Amino acid sequence: MAEDKVVQLYNAVQDGSIEQVQQLLEEGLDINVKVKFGWTPLLSAVQGGKVELVRFLLDQGADPCAKKDNGATSFIIAGITGNVMLLELFLSKGSEINEHDDNGFTAFMEAAWYGKEEALRFLHGRGADVNLGRIVDEEKRCLNKGGATALMDAARRGHFAIVQALVDEMNADVNICDNQDRNAFIHALSVRQDQPWSQAKEAVALFLLKKGADTTKRDEGGKTTLILAVEQESQELVKAILEKDEVDINDGDKNSQTALMVAVEKRNCNIARMLCEKSARTDIGNLIEIANRTYNSDMKELLRKYGARATLSQPGSNQMQWISSSRRWGSQLQALCGMYRPVIGKLKIFMYEPFRIQRISQGGVYLGFYDGEEVAVKVYRVGAENADKEKTCLEKCRRSNHLVKYYGSEEWKTCLYLCFTLCEQNLEEYFKRAENTDLKSKDILKTIFQALQELHAFGFGHQDLHPSNVLIDAAGKVFLADFDKSKKLAGSDAEKNLIITEDLQALERLVLYTAMRGRARFEDLPAKCPAEVVNNIEIEALRARLKSPDEETPVSDQLGNLIQHPYFWSNQVKYRFLRDVGNDARIDKQKNENTAFWEALNSDKKRFKDWKKKIDQEVLVSMGKRYDWNSVTDLLRLIRNIGEHLHEKSDQVRKILEKPEDYFLDLFPELTMHVYQTSYNLSYFKHFPNTKTLSHL
Repeated sequence: MAEDKVVQLYNAVQDGSIEQVQQLLEEGLDINVKVKFGWTPLLSAVQGGKVELVRFLLDQGADPCAKKDNGATSFIIAGITGNVMLLELFLSKGSEINEHDDNGFTAFMEAAWYGKEEALRFLHGRGADVNLGRIVDEEKRCLNKGGATALMDAARRGHFAIVQALVDEMNADVNICDNQDRNAFIHALSVRQDQPWSQAKEAVALFLLKKGADTTKRDEGGKTTLILAVEQESQELVKAILEKDEVDINDGDKNSQTALMVAVEKRNCNIARMLCEKSARTDIGNLIEIANRTYNSDMKELLRKYGARATLSQPGSNQMQWISSSRRWGSQLQALCGMYRPVIGKLKIFMYEPFRIQRISQGGVYLGFYDGEEVAVKVYRVGAENADKEKTCLEKCRRSNHLVKYYGSEEWKTCLYLCFTLCEQNLEEYFKRAENTDLKSKDILKTIFQALQELHAFGFGHQDLHPSNVLIDAAGKVFLADFDKSKKLAGSDAEKNLIITEDLQALERLVLYTAMRGRARFEDLPAKCPAEVVNNIEIEALRARLKSPDEETPVSDQLGNLIQHPYFWSNQVKYRFLRDVGNDARIDKQKNENTAFWEALNSDKKRFKDWKKKIDQEVLVSMGKRYDWNSVTDLLRLIRNIGEHLHEKSDQVRKILEKPEDYFLDLFPELTMHVYQTSYNLSYFKHFPNTKTLSHL
């Protein structure tokens, strides 16, 4: 019976009968009851544009923020219907101007999609974000869904007046891209069964071209804007794209099909002639065979005029003998290797989603082959300031050991292509995989320190140290990358020191991120290294030195010194250091009148006062009663004596001290840093391990 009442309520809403709705509500029906797909009476009334019924339901307590199962609110549905009165009403009830459903649609986007110009203007006047891209969850984002703007929606639907208003009056950006790297121009050229090609869409595309739309983008099938225009057989668009001279006329889609091949298959001699006159290659794709198949003698004659010949193979397929060294990118590289691509100098590349490694703010990083070598290719706009910075830096640092290897660059039309070492993942990605444990934190950091030291020696500051800029190749080698924000170490000493100091301070955060194995986002790192992190005491000491560099040491020498820091020592080296200090006559107050070192080591009376209680009694007894056993220096003497005489001790003691370096460092994790810092403060470097020793760690 209750279900019947709900059906009656929804029928009453559909009919717009306030009286019937009121009666059913008085009988106890929930005003916010939901039916299939999450529709409430209020949502249904909004869909039907029944303003008075909407007001009545709101007065009766209907939830203005109730959502359908897909997250759409009444406000968003009002954007679909274009009802300005309802849009204004829901704003007064607390709706947010840019609120969106689960697919990222806002009321403004819906108005653009459905061509509701009055509603669009109203929403713009109330502050709707014109260039907002659809916000989607991480799962959809990983599938490259979302990101589309209102302009893209209007362009795809062919709403010329809406597109014109968005661009000319509302400052919509014609070159923002969605999460598949498609701009509004691509959306205008795209067709589906429910969005067929039309004169309106052609007008939109031509308008966007005049407004500076980037013609170098591709659709989800890898088709260039020129190929798409040929598919729609729009001579005017083909001509306009060719005149802009941004697209490679011989570029192909994911199936290696070029614009000329499409024109031949479409039997469009006019467009084929335009392409041939612009030097489209006729030796790709066996065009004569296609013309024969379509019984198009005029086309065949045209193609022969421009050099096409029948062939059993496909010249220019760019086949290479090659085996990938990459586990992550191997299949994509194999596909790229086997397909036709127009070569740019020494570079073979396909700027298409499956071959993209990473998005960047002004382009992308793609897989490629440079002179037969697999590479990562960073694509910039020619003349971009950050492109010049990166190229200059890479060229000057060719001989580096720890920066990504620079292979070379190519330039074609509006794009600059920088080619460098292809890596498997960045540091963020590495730490996200639980199975990635081969690379130890201190080894990663030591390489980063060395890389930054190299960069400074070549005359550049990095200025953008971040986990995403630390790369790891297939062999597990770590590299520093991304120099598009780099600065030359030029000008006064003060200016150079400032750049280096900024790098050191950024490195301090990278130390903590790496030591924590990425358990906290780089942007959300804690103030101190958590106690459970291995070597946390040494990490904090290292960070302190990076935050506040030693004033007595030139800034340019800081990294060289810090690479020798105890954090990077092995347990064996730490133990050897403690033994050597324990053997130093300066820590024996009775034998040495110069007691400064002794006093400094024992200055903190509390830190190690109970050290005897931590050591196994069998060990203490085995060493006799030669010392007072109450000072740091006595502890160091004990460590020295055990190191010298362990072989003389009983089996029980030798078993306890099977690995004396681990035994003492586990019991006294602060001891190494205490002795090191004391020695450093007194400029007493006698027992510090030498560079040769550390190079073998």
